[in-house]
Amino acid sequence: MSDLAGGGERADALVSDAAAGTLFVISAPSGAGKTSLVNALVAAEPEVRVSVSYTTRAPRPGEVDGRDYHFVDRDTFLAMAAADEFLEHACVFDNHYGTSRAAVRACLEAGRDVILEIDWQGARQVRALAPAAIGIFVLPPSIDVLRQRLQSRRQDTPEVIERRMRGALSEMSHYDEYDYLVVNGDFEAAVADLRAIIRARRLRASAQSRSHAGLLAGLRIDEAAEGSGRVPKTPKPV
Repeated sequence: MSDLAGGGERADALVSDAAAGTLFVISAPSGAGKTSLVNALVAAEPEVRVSVSYTTRAPRPGEVDGRDYHFVDRDTFLAMAAADEFLEHACVFDNHYGTSRAAVRACLEAGRDVILEIDWQGARQVRALAPAAIGIFVLPPSIDVLRQRLQSRRQDTPEVIERRMRGALSEMSHYDEYDYLVVNGDFEAAVADLRAIIRARRLRASAQSRSHAGLLAGLRIDEAAEGSGRVPKTPKPV
């Protein structure tokens, strides 16, 4: 994998390039339904890509290497981290997780929107490297519902569930570090909220002016602006 923000390269080149898509960071406490929401979002928005993280944890039933995660051993992960191959990485519940710099950059340069499903620690690292990234935090409708969702998985012991609950409270305390807040009480409504955020970003003047460059040229808007004495503006890359 190639380096993305190491050395002298500007980190925010990830998202500031004129041809780039938007980088979205989605975080949530364990049990909030983030993965299900993201899967539904991607099914509805084919131009959105989810970055497949690397992890040292064991696969859960039904998970496929390369689709859900890239499963690697601890030594391999640490070697990749030492080689600066991760955009972000963190240790959660004694397991390491990391996002490939090269994979994210390739999608963004192809003009596709990219979603990172990471915790608040990773989100902070991404914001430091890519300030233009958009943060979305997903909340459960209540603590009781969160506990019920964790218990309904039937994958963890009561001790592990209590540990996850404590971790969830810590994770949720960072919600105000994000740009958008989505409550997953009604699943379809939460998916619609996520789609609205994606759609709004695509409708920015800076994005639309790139997508519809031919239309704008055909409408001769710049010529009209020059004729009126007004200097055409370049839309801000917000």
